[in-house]
Amino acid sequence: MTTDTVSPLRQRMIEDMNARKLGAHTQRGHVYSCKRFAAFLKRSPDTAASEDIRRFQLHLAETGMSICNRNRIMTGVRFLFRVTLRRLDLAAEIYHVREPEKLPLVMSPDEMRRLLAVASSLKARIMLSLAYGCGLRAGEVVRLKVKHIDTAQRIIRVEQAKGRKDRQVMLSAETLDLLRQWWKVRPSRYDAGTPLEERWLFPGHRPGQPMSTRHLNRLFHRAAQAAGIKKRVTLHALRHSFATHLLERGTHIRIIQALLGHSKLETTARYAHVATCMIAAVESPLDLLSRPDKKAQKRRKDLPPA
Repeated sequence: MTTDTVSPLRQRMIEDMNARKLGAHTQRGHVYSCKRFAAFLKRSPDTAASEDIRRFQLHLAETGMSICNRNRIMTGVRFLFRVTLRRLDLAAEIYHVREPEKLPLVMSPDEMRRLLAVASSLKARIMLSLAYGCGLRAGEVVRLKVKHIDTAQRIIRVEQAKGRKDRQVMLSAETLDLLRQWWKVRPSRYDAGTPLEERWLFPGHRPGQPMSTRHLNRLFHRAAQAAGIKKRVTLHALRHSFATHLLERGTHIRIIQALLGHSKLETTARYAHVATCMIAAVESPLDLLSRPDKKAQKRRKDLPPA
């Protein structure tokens, strides 16, 4: 994140974030949060008092902003007071609202077949196939390079993903075949001077940059509309579907955890709540009421005749 033409307070905050190795996306979010707080105060945040923080949090609630966005903004403001300004008393005034727990929206195998079948181009099909077939996030798909595809071991290396973690996912024969087809028609106008291993699989319109996640999202929604999918699904639903379908087929939950890159098993375990095949296979106790009690019948048979 650049420090050009910024206030001394913002520059110090950026330096604090860089020292703690916060990602560029997180830094932009924190800076935006503090800019919003300053706009509410109409003065510098370093002059704020506890009552200002209280009023700001009430203001966010009154605007009807989602709980997720409210918490995200207050996380950035708390970083400013706790780390940059060393005002622990003001940081303690900041609270987070518990978010309602919602089940992830999952697409059925039939919906996935329809989605991939109507993908508008080879590029769209291979990118959506990577998101579903490997459980990749949108940012992980667009940032794939040649060096990440290990054809010898049939794996894809995902480097420095969310949480600055590396992981490996499987590379299926069908995915590899699609990648080879794509490589033959992939645009190469910006490859000059870039080593083969460092070339983006999906280059963007700007030299040296990959395709944007926004473009990938447009490709997904275009395909979902063409496939007649009525659910309010997002691109991330492909990752949810990947995990759920693996769980339904009996893949061990620890393996799914590793493939998704989750630190906590509890995060992966939520897919058990949407694995419809597993849920539908559970026998309801209501059905048992209408069946004869086999143990009682056996006991009656064992009784001596009167």
